[in-house]
Amino acid sequence: MTKILAIVGPTASGKSALALALAKKLDGEIISCDSMQVYRRMDVGTAKPTKEEQAEVRHHLIDVAEPDESFSAADYVALASAAVEDCASRGKLPIVCGGTGLYLDALLRGSDLAPNTTDASVRSELMAYAEREGAEALWRELERIDPDSAAATHQNNVKRVARAIEIYRVSGVTKTELDRRSRECGDRYDACVIGLRYADRDALYDRINRRVDMMLSEGLVEETRGLLAAGVFEKNATAAQAIGYKEILPYLRGDVALDVASEDLKTATRRYAKRQMTWFSAKSYVHWLDVDYMSKKTFEEIVNNAEKLFKKI
Repeated sequence: MTKILAIVGPTASGKSALALALAKKLDGEIISCDSMQVYRRMDVGTAKPTKEEQAEVRHHLIDVAEPDESFSAADYVALASAAVEDCASRGKLPIVCGGTGLYLDALLRGSDLAPNTTDASVRSELMAYAEREGAEALWRELERIDPDSAAATHQNNVKRVARAIEIYRVSGVTKTELDRRSRECGDRYDACVIGLRYADRDALYDRINRRVDMMLSEGLVEETRGLLAAGVFEKNATAAQAIGYKEILPYLRGDVALDVASEDLKTATRRYAKRQMTWFSAKSYVHWLDVDYMSKKTFEEIVNNAEKLFKKI
């Protein structure tokens, strides 16, 4: 079974820096596990590794799709598993790094994802139905075909309700059944998963706020403007809802001032970080490292602790 290392945790927690340092020490290559970094031209808003960082250590699963294309967990598993085997075949340690928990879980747990569970036209039809008939009507349709998924999903979460119905219409298998198959599958890899955790939540929030300020100074507004002009957000609803772009669009449309958009982005990112921590905290396979007050003085210690944990597990 192929040995891999994964670095997970909330946004802005220092995952990329740690993965880069470990890749240098352990002769590894990095496989991104970020649902938005797969898209080309979405660079600043997704906090992609810089060109210099990518030159230092080879990265995979970055810039593999156009921003107006759909990209699913099944797509990710297909590409990421190929990247893992490619790294291992060359004697490199595969280091999966990112905060998209669904993608990581699908990759590590050996999920038997149906090869075709997505169809943009079906999704558009379902969203239009919800707009026309209301969220409850769409939820009732899910309740009819997949009662368990309906019971676990709030009717106002239209996107998730539509996705569950889409899975059934495209594959003929309910989301509940796919989830059951996933749980019954064995592990695909011999994986050491290290999670970065902040006991002091304010320390993480400060990092998030500083990252947003940096994104704005590095051209987030200009990047969003270019994607808007190219029609990306009209063609890909996922891109339009991506944190970083969703909050800047109202500013570009003249609805809010830039300082308001900036604060909205910081708030949205903090909420996303909470959701990520909730997801990863529920996973028994995550081994936690507390990284409060990460600085140049303590970073080397964190790298060493992560390396020891990897070699022990």
